[in-house]
Amino acid sequence: MATNESSGAPLAVIAASLQRERHRVGLSLAETARRAGIAKSTLSQLESGAGNPSIETLWALSVTLDVPFAHLVEPPRPRVQVIRAGEGPAFSSEHSTYVATMLASCPPHARRDIYAISAQPGSARESEPHMPGVVEHVVLSTGRALVGLIEEPVELRPGDYVSYPGDVAHVFRALEKDTVAVLLSEHH
Repeated sequence: MATNESSGAPLAVIAASLQRERHRVGLSLAETARRAGIAKSTLSQLESGAGNPSIETLWALSVTLDVPFAHLVEPPRPRVQVIRAGEGPAFSSEHSTYVATMLASCPPHARRDIYAISAQPGSARESEPHMPGVVEHVVLSTGRALVGLIEEPVELRPGDYVSYPGDVAHVFRALEKDTVAVLLSEHH
């Protein structure tokens, strides 16, 4: 990684961060420079990994791009999230032995939620239609279940996958004890 010897500024990281954040907000090079009060040539140099950025220049760019200063000068770190079995917020059905544990909620600008489902034989979990455009994806882990549209559910066995419109009434009915699945709800 290239660095500026006198300031210790990580130029390659700054260059990549500026490009990434500028594209995220949809600004041109010229418009970003104008809003930050710097020369377009200065921003161009910084985005190419050259130049000698001052703290004032980087601060003006962080304000213009609406990101914390650190996002411009530190390399992004992968975010790893682990939820152990039996952990996470769980929601039970009133009318069936069906528990949905949220594994990942929909972050800003994404449109999906992920749940771990555990169910027992008996009454089915029938869901009313969700908002238009919702698609649900289910992968069965253990047991057997009837999953999908109420009129035509599909029998799933371990490893099977089904996708169906969530904006139509649908069902999850466990056929074996301790049935477990992963459900991804995708919002279009």
